[in-house]
Amino acid sequence: MAIAKNYPILSNHFRKHWQERVRVHFDQAGRKLRRRTSRIQKAARVAPRPVDSLRPVVRAPTIRYNRRVRAGKGFTLEELKAAGIARKFAATVGIAVDHRRQNRSVEGFEANVARLKEYQAKLIIFPRKAGKPKKGDSDAAAIAAATQVSAASVLPIVQPAVESEPRIITDEAKAFQAFTTLRKARSDARLVGVRAKRAKAKADEAAEKKK
Repeated sequence: MAIAKNYPILSNHFRKHWQERVRVHFDQAGRKLRRRTSRIQKAARVAPRPVDSLRPVVRAPTIRYNRRVRAGKGFTLEELKAAGIARKFAATVGIAVDHRRQNRSVEGFEANVARLKEYQAKLIIFPRKAGKPKKGDSDAAAIAAATQVSAASVLPIVQPAVESEPRIITDEAKAFQAFTTLRKARSDARLVGVRAKRAKAKADEAAEKKK
């Protein structure tokens, strides 16, 4: 609405209460330095262990993003069992475990098992007491050559290759009616009991007539 003459402004919202409601980010440079310092301190604190734990490869949720893969919270118990790694031992060698996650596909399961085996092949286990190695500990040469992995991901996750050429749509694909097919499938699933009852009644009636 246009303002004319010296009328008061209607529904004015000029009091933003900056101290209470508005949040500014003038400390971005300082927070960046603080995060970097924290990363360096953590790397020195956990050395020679990796900075982060090994994470599984999972699909991003929803139809929009499920073409992408990302790091998950932890490996499932089935993946650890297939790779031959005990659940309690995994936590001691930098492998994240998530007992709630479920494997929904064979492809994802096999990829994470292969990821665990690759990590296990590169793993260097230091003895608890220097000079007194136990069964399962790495030899002295491997321990001397060990370096800390300070990257964000222990085994970086690579996005799957996307097909460059688009799919050719055939006449058969154009003639296929997806909506009608789904509706029919739902209808068949819903009426399976009614149809079976009707067929049984019809068969009994035919048998009675033959008598």
